[in-house]
Amino acid sequence: MLRGRPAEGTPGPAPEERPAQAKALTPRPPARPRLQRALSLDDRGWRRRRVRSGQEDLAAPNGASPSRGPGPAASPAPLPAGRPAPCLSGSLQEIPAWRPARGGRPCSWASGSGGSSPGLPSLRPPRPPSAGDLELARAHSSPLACDDHSLSTKSFSLLAPIRTKDVRSRSYLEGSLLASGALLGAEELARYFPDRSLALFVATWNMQGQKELPPSLDELLLPTEADYTQDLYVVGVQEGCSDRREWETRLQETLGPRYVLLSSAAHGVLYMSLFIRRDLIWFCSEVECSTVTTRIVSQIKTKGALGVGFTFFGTSFLFITSHFTSGDGKVAERLLDYSRTVQALALPRNVPDTNPYHSSAGDVTTRFDQVFWFGDFNFRLSGGRVAVEAALKQDLQVDVGALLQQDQLTREMEKGSIFKGFQEAAIHFLPSYKFDVGKDTYDSTSKQRTPSYTDRVLFRSRHKGDICPVRYSTCPGIKTSDHRPVYALFRVRVRPGRDNIPLAAGKFDRELYLLGIKRRISKEAQRQQALQARNSSAVCAVS
Repeated sequence: MLRGRPAEGTPGPAPEERPAQAKALTPRPPARPRLQRALSLDDRGWRRRRVRSGQEDLAAPNGASPSRGPGPAASPAPLPAGRPAPCLSGSLQEIPAWRPARGGRPCSWASGSGGSSPGLPSLRPPRPPSAGDLELARAHSSPLACDDHSLSTKSFSLLAPIRTKDVRSRSYLEGSLLASGALLGAEELARYFPDRSLALFVATWNMQGQKELPPSLDELLLPTEADYTQDLYVVGVQEGCSDRREWETRLQETLGPRYVLLSSAAHGVLYMSLFIRRDLIWFCSEVECSTVTTRIVSQIKTKGALGVGFTFFGTSFLFITSHFTSGDGKVAERLLDYSRTVQALALPRNVPDTNPYHSSAGDVTTRFDQVFWFGDFNFRLSGGRVAVEAALKQDLQVDVGALLQQDQLTREMEKGSIFKGFQEAAIHFLPSYKFDVGKDTYDSTSKQRTPSYTDRVLFRSRHKGDICPVRYSTCPGIKTSDHRPVYALFRVRVRPGRDNIPLAAGKFDRELYLLGIKRRISKEAQRQQALQARNSSAVCAVS
């Protein structure tokens, strides 16, 4: 039985009077914060998202967000001295301090409202917080506002909360497309890609076997025309440099720590590298590779194809880079190279076909949802050097359409003799071959090769409209080869999948990732030192 303590100067109750007995009451734990899904990481969601500043957090009553729809604006209330700020991060140092109640009010967590649950008598003296209380405070931290009965903490994490019942259900083990908690299901796909659209970069470059790499690859991988980087980067190389690892390191260094090398493959001097955003590596199947040799030039230098296939969520991708037979008049040999490639590439192997009823055993491109074929196809402009040069030397803008009328590949595709079902984005750039190395002039040697569109990026989809080309261009600033790199940007539709496929389970090239980060840090330090030295020299010159 608890008795109230009489104030000084006032008589206590008469001996015959008995104090009123307190009603029995079972204390209830504080209400848990309401959990909701976090905003998507899509670009449009980011643009709509507004993160409050520290002053707004302190001003918002009860941790409510001023950005959650219309409502009366609350004037910021000043915090009393010594009172901890409400709704801060759930770290140990920022958990609201425990304080005793005043005036007979029950003990409570210090919060922005300054009050506690009314009507609860003080059942026991105040006690300091235990380790369990602190752990509970961390566990209940949420990006959403807490009410007065909950632990008033706020987390700025962008990770979506995971409901306990979703984890307990385990329905995702059945591989259902719509199962809650499925790794490759519709719910997870919608969280990362609300519009179910993947941003894809595909590039091809004949490096001419040059050992010297460009001083910067920004123009190739990070074109200024693109406001945002892409989700997946696929780079195919023909006649690659002798140090393949150095080439991959330069790619990793340029893309930075937000990207990891998902897969890398080689066939002679044909290289292919797949870089993906590190957040997305968990949604990829095992990556499979296959090669085809169409003509052996030497022990290292070969003509052929390199194919890489994998499944992302529920959509299968096939990337093929090829180097066809060269020569102005060898169209038939190039058609034969194509036929051998589609018949001999043995993909997929372990990863199941997403739609086997529309697949053909004699054509690898029919066994994948989205196919991208790129490389040095060596198809030439048949108008002759004089006619092509006359078109290129026009004072006004070059008539690319007139040049393409003489393009061997365009003619063969219209006949249906090659790349059946494939499309190509509109070409608005100059021929990518053949340049004098280090210059902007076409072949000035005695061979006088005709400028041509030998380097191309083609695409094919099982579903009409799934692939949308965004940009198709070259890199005129990269002049270390007689070919200019050609790249294309796409938006590709992705569908949910099942978890019963062989998963890559987050596998990537860790050694290359660390090496790329070290390179970036080292070059940034060198740049800062050079800048400081230049500023010091300028100061000395003025003095």
